[in-house]
Amino acid sequence: MKNSFLPSLLGWFLKQKNETKLLFHSIPAVVVALFVVSVITMNILANKTIYQNGWLAIDGGILVSWLSFLCMDIITKHFGPKASIKVTIFAMCVNLLTCLIFWLVSIIPAGSEFDEFNHVIGGTWYILLSSTVAFLSSGLLNIGLNYLLGFIFKKNPDGKVAFYTRSLVSTLIGQFFDNLIFAILAFMVFFPIYLGFSWNIVECITCSALGAIIELFCEVIFTPIGYRVTRKWKKDNVGEAYINYIKTEEVK
Repeated sequence: MKNSFLPSLLGWFLKQKNETKLLFHSIPAVVVALFVVSVITMNILANKTIYQNGWLAIDGGILVSWLSFLCMDIITKHFGPKASIKVTIFAMCVNLLTCLIFWLVSIIPAGSEFDEFNHVIGGTWYILLSSTVAFLSSGLLNIGLNYLLGFIFKKNPDGKVAFYTRSLVSTLIGQFFDNLIFAILAFMVFFPIYLGFSWNIVECITCSALGAIIELFCEVIFTPIGYRVTRKWKKDNVGEAYINYIKTEEVK
């Protein structure tokens, strides 16, 4: 059994490598690009608190995070949850690499007039850790919910009602937990240690709920575009090679 473990692991790794390669050859680059850019932008904007009082707080990340969830919904609908998870992990890795590059730039000696720029672009490790954990957790939740909700619409899985329901419900729940996990980690765990102030649990919950509603409102506006994209992809047989490959593997 020990002798068969390494060959099996190697075989699984090679299979995933080939499958992922086929996926990124099949999926339209525009959606992947928008997904990655939204994740990077969301990470930067999350450093700023837009509004805060005794019971409500909002960070800047909510202004763009809806786009990453919409991209997840489009990919999940057309390519399946496994493909969406792979793209999510890819976006997270690119975000981490970007943060590393930003940090290296921020520590290059320069004049004091660049201090504010270095502080913003360099970021902080705990904000990055909080956003990464929140994004990955909520992304998996969003993908799973979107996929499972699809089973409700067996009679017309490609209809407008099915797409809207899957997208909006999974986004509302996923965004709430994305905001909540980030707020608790960043503003309740790390802020008191490094900055001497924090949000309270009420602010975290209200921020998460309000953020989810705002992001849901944005997705309501742009979901028709997402629906038309998935319809066009199906009509044009976008990613046919990958989809056929997955169907063959499921039969095996």
